[in-house]
Order: sequence, then structure tokens, then C-alpha cells
Amino acid sequence: MTWILLYATDSFSFQNKIGEGGFGVVYKGALPTGQAIAVKRLSKDSRQGLNEFKNEVIFISKLQQRNLVRLLGCCVHREERMLVYEYMSKRGLDLYLYNQTRGTSLDWQKRFNIIVGIARGLLYLHRASSLRIIHRDLKASNILLDDEMNPKI
Repeated sequence: MTWILLYATDSFSFQNKIGEGGFGVVYKGALPTGQAIAVKRLSKDSRQGLNEFKNEVIFISKLQQRNLVRLLGCCVHREERMLVYEYMSKRGLDLYLYNQTRGTSLDWQKRFNIIVGIARGLLYLHRASSLRIIHRDLKASNILLDDEMNPKI
């Protein structure tokens, strides 16, 4: 799978970088089928071991709800660890809330729908899922938006 991710992200080129956080860098990519993906290349400085990584992948893959970003796969190659997610084309909610021109595209109905979607995702994580999870890093940049401006945590 490593060669597919290298090909999909153009060898993790800077032009495909779409984000960076405490756990690593995220790149946009496209599979040979044409499906857009987001590849999180985890930092080598992470203290997470291989067993913890595998447990996290199994844990995340069991969470299925329309307001959660879907994990499509993972890759472990030597010291390299990557997570493959569905690509969210509209990026983070922060780009719309804190941008004068993009912010105007969020009318009150879209804002309401985004709020309801976020609430549904949190309710699922906190109450409805058999795996109870408390999201401890909820912020506008961690709310991603798909083509139709549906929010996903």
C-alpha cells in the first residue's frame, strides 16, 4: 500500500499538504480509481507504539456515523504509519467562520445544519456508540465539511 500512497500524494509533495497537527501532516491524494483521499502521515516523534496504533485503527474503524469522518484504511511500513481518510473537499469549518469572503456563504440555514450535524456526531460518540468516546479537541478546524457542507468530526 505504501507505493499507492506515494503515488496518490505525489510522494507527499508540499503542493498536496492540506494540514498539520500535533500527530502529523495531512496530504490530499487520489487513488488510481480516482477517489480523493486524505492521508495522515503520523509523526515519527510520536510516542505511540505499533500496538497502540493498531488498537486505535481498530477502534476508529468501528465508529460508523454520517457525521464522523470515515477511516478508509491504514498503512504501516517500517517506521512509517499512515491513516487514510475520506477527503473532505470544503476543508475545515474555521475557513468559513473566520474568513470575510467565505463566511458570507454560510447563511443561517447552513449554519443551523452544521450545528445539528456536529451535535449528532457528538451525541453518537458520547451516548449512542457502544464505544463511548469523549472528543477532547473540538474546535472549528476539526469540523470538516463535505461537498454539500455537511459537517464531520
